[in-house]
Amino acid sequence: MDDVVNSFNNFFVNVGPNLARKIPDPLLPEDWNDNLIVRDPSSMFLTAVEEKEIIDMVNKCKHKTSTDSNEIDMKVVKKVIEGISEPLTYICNLSFQTGKFPNNMKIAKVVPLYKTGDRHHFTNYRPGSLLPQFSKILEKLFNNRLDKFINKHKLLSDSQYGFRANSSTSLALTESIEEITNAIDHKLHSVGIFIDLKKAFDTINHNILINKLERYGIRGLVLHWVRSYLSNRKQFVKLGEHSSSCLDIACGVPQESVLGPKLFILYINDTCKVSETLKLVLFADDTSIFCSGGDLHELLGRINTEMCKLKMWFDRNKLSLNLSKTKFMLFGNYNKNTQVQLQIDGVDVERVYEIKFLGVTIDDKINWKSHIKHVQSKLSRSISVLSKAKQILDHKSLHILYCSLISPYLQYCAEVWGNTYKCTIQSLSILQKRAIRIIHNTGYRDHTNSLFLNQKH
Repeated sequence: MDDVVNSFNNFFVNVGPNLARKIPDPLLPEDWNDNLIVRDPSSMFLTAVEEKEIIDMVNKCKHKTSTDSNEIDMKVVKKVIEGISEPLTYICNLSFQTGKFPNNMKIAKVVPLYKTGDRHHFTNYRPGSLLPQFSKILEKLFNNRLDKFINKHKLLSDSQYGFRANSSTSLALTESIEEITNAIDHKLHSVGIFIDLKKAFDTINHNILINKLERYGIRGLVLHWVRSYLSNRKQFVKLGEHSSSCLDIACGVPQESVLGPKLFILYINDTCKVSETLKLVLFADDTSIFCSGGDLHELLGRINTEMCKLKMWFDRNKLSLNLSKTKFMLFGNYNKNTQVQLQIDGVDVERVYEIKFLGVTIDDKINWKSHIKHVQSKLSRSISVLSKAKQILDHKSLHILYCSLISPYLQYCAEVWGNTYKCTIQSLSILQKRAIRIIHNTGYRDHTNSLFLNQKH
């Protein structure tokens, strides 16, 4: 069993560096990235941490029982926070004042999580990383200060939607659909390219990230803190009672961390400046690209040229573009026999007629039939569970089941796909009413009915 956990750890630690080594270095000037980022003259400073700030932050954390490398869970921390807030405040302030992230907070416990396929292949597992609880507190304190600096100086592109306040998948989808429908309304051809990146969080180059942060105004002592946060990180794999040895992490941002996603979106932020022609919509490592034009042949040629620029940006920034999983779609009421071909770096990109993007199935006609069919299938199975459960559960439990198994499918991004033709959405209304009838005697009324009031007729 020791061989198994050590093999798992060796695989997880090396997947990022191995991918990064395979990415070709494009013949570009060393300062090519720098030219895409306007150097911000302002610099970020870290304000002092107060005890109340830590106590309030911890009390808002979820009661998670998963333990870290020290076998401590957040539930325990919440119970003792009043007693340890003073020394913890001192440690956090000392970290900010010296620009050093404590080494004991850099050790991650990793649990392999099975995805799909052959259970004997490492590639069919993803690492569930459990960072020290006190590391998360220190990260949140830094992240709050970083957010204020980012928002004040408007550092992030408007095309970025992931890991930002007042942003969501719904807004990203709305932006994408508006771009497509506006082109269709003006009788233009519209092409969408849906990029797939391999292990994007694992291949981030620390030197490139540090250089970008400096240009954004994260410099001096604050930059030393970020460099310390990224360096000398270690992880071990644990399966049951068996633990592997610790291995160093060479690149990437910490998995399942608080600060990692924010550093990632700063890392990819200048993608939006590579092309003035393409419209990018970014949600973390989910990237969709749109472009419209009157002449289809000319449009595809323009996209091919601009995608070459983007491919160079990905290579220069050590992000691995998975061309076999990257797809493109031609939107609108075109002739079915229309032959289109798109290439990136000489490789043909597969054309699809529907694709799942940010949890919603988009089709080339934007009529939402594919997505509604998917939701219908999920609701039917959930209603079957609800129907069987009514024999043994009370009304309150049925209500909880309804909110867990049915409401999320009706509510998720319904403002994007719910405003369609009544005949298209009628099947969902029928299923919804059937589910409500099952728990009718509870006196519960579902508010998701309002999702379907603004239908086209």
